[in-house]
Amino acid sequence: MDALRDAILDEALAQAEREGWENVRLRSVAGALGIPLAEVFARFRDADSVADALFARLLRAMLAPPDDPAAFAVAPPHERVIEVLWRWFRAALPHRRTVAAMLAVKAWPSHPHTWVPMVFNLSRLIHWARDAARLDRGGIARMVEEVGLTAAFLATLARFVTDTSEGAARTRRVLEAAVRRVPLG
Repeated sequence: MDALRDAILDEALAQAEREGWENVRLRSVAGALGIPLAEVFARFRDADSVADALFARLLRAMLAPPDDPAAFAVAPPHERVIEVLWRWFRAALPHRRTVAAMLAVKAWPSHPHTWVPMVFNLSRLIHWARDAARLDRGGIARMVEEVGLTAAFLATLARFVTDTSEGAARTRRVLEAAVRRVPLG
């Protein structure tokens, strides 16, 4: 990975935590890093692509190997899915408000160009979660799992963006309950 790209993302996140995502300006990020704005543009086409980079980072965290691969391999499907999805939320926790703000900006009525990619990105996230959780069903059963896991993720995300409990404990409870309602095989 490009170290400067990571530094730009980290600085944008730091500024977002201080000033709010809507107030982050890429020229300010460049200034804080002491680089020309063209260096930011060489790595990010706009602030939305900076947000996408954070979501890609969260997806990589979700796909990290389990702490105990042997135990994970024999765990029930619901437990594996909870562990995989929780990695995404746990990685997002330090930037909870910024994640919420990024999603809100992507959902603005004046930004239809970001709505459709959000749907595809959510679908990809669920496909990766299924793969990481070792869910192998096909056909109608797979479709049911995908719809159920999408609903579970969105319900958890809705709780996550407003959760102020220690370690996002309320979010974890919502995730566990929502995933357990999905028929997994």
